[in-house]
Amino acid sequence: MMVQEENKQEEKFRKVVRRKTVRAFSWFFLFLLFLFAGWKWLVNQPNADGLPKPLRKILHVNEKIFSGVYSDSHLSKEYPKSSAVSDVRVNGDVGMKAYDTSEWTLQVVRFSPFTPVPGDTFYVTLDEIKKLPRTEVVFNFKCIEGWSQVTWWGGVKFSDFAAHYRVGTRDQSAPDKEYAPGMIAKYAGLVTPDGEYYVGIDMASMLHPQTILCYEMNGKPLPMNQGAPLRLIIPVKYGVKHIKRIGTLFFSAAPPPDYWFEQGYDYYAGL
Repeated sequence: MMVQEENKQEEKFRKVVRRKTVRAFSWFFLFLLFLFAGWKWLVNQPNADGLPKPLRKILHVNEKIFSGVYSDSHLSKEYPKSSAVSDVRVNGDVGMKAYDTSEWTLQVVRFSPFTPVPGDTFYVTLDEIKKLPRTEVVFNFKCIEGWSQVTWWGGVKFSDFAAHYRVGTRDQSAPDKEYAPGMIAKYAGLVTPDGEYYVGIDMASMLHPQTILCYEMNGKPLPMNQGAPLRLIIPVKYGVKHIKRIGTLFFSAAPPPDYWFEQGYDYYAGL
């Protein structure tokens, strides 16, 4: 009797195990089917700026959240110069063809939807930029490839540059026919001299106190592979926004073209 009872209990246990196993595998295969159906639906959606439209909408929501909590008082952590690496990694080489820096000047368009307004484009040399107050920032540079480094940069605060040259806002001295009343730029666009690399950045981030037009690295002139003679350092953004070798700077009410956004990445790229 004891043996029969034990056999019954064992058979009952096996049935329970089989039932639960079948149920678990059924749910697992249903889940896989759901994932496959969702993937098929997603890849067949209309494309929006390098991504299926639903994914692009999610990124837009993320951008609104990030920009909504943005504040000039939120500073990236800074480090002592002794913490900065000497061998600084290069985050990309698009737009970095061989270039004669002796002929470089920065083309600036004070304000434009995308095309320069006649008479509103001017040029600035590196020596003129260096006459503005110099500043430094030592921070943890973060790349979308998954690496980061504490790096040391020197240059001019973009906010000082913008105030000195009166860029990004409506020029009160210009004829009204050239500007809409009260026109203020919401974005800055930056392009390499060869036009191959370009970024669009919200003006709030450009005017952040740690954003600099950079001409030095580790206390020395900026190396060619790091964007000499002038690059952008913007600690509140990922490395894709730190454009090297700036050739043109312009301002716009609408988001300017952005290289990695067109490849399917986030436009805001904030940290």
